[in-house]
Amino acid sequence: MNPSLIHELTGAANLYKTTNGTNGIRSLEGETSDGTLFSSVFNTAVQNIKTTNAYLSDAENQEILFALGESDSTHDLTIALEKAQTALQYTVAVRDRLLEAYKELMQMQI
Repeated sequence: MNPSLIHELTGAANLYKTTNGTNGIRSLEGETSDGTLFSSVFNTAVQNIKTTNAYLSDAENQEILFALGESDSTHDLTIALEKAQTALQYTVAVRDRLLEAYKELMQMQI
């Protein structure tokens, strides 16, 4: 898993900066009219899911090789399983945080 994914997705609190206006409106740093910030976060999330799927597939392949007797390395099997488990836990945690943020936004009164 790419450590920069963690920084990009969890560093969302640092994206806000207060404008110099007197009304105190906050704007997203780096946001443009074409939505490049959203597309960047979205593409990072999609890449994270693809990486997780790759780790899960690799772990499944290692399990099959070990079960068929084609691989005697329990070390490789354990590493593949731990990578897959860690990636899946991270992906689920990011999903949960995104859902919490969405629910909070939906509860805001305009």
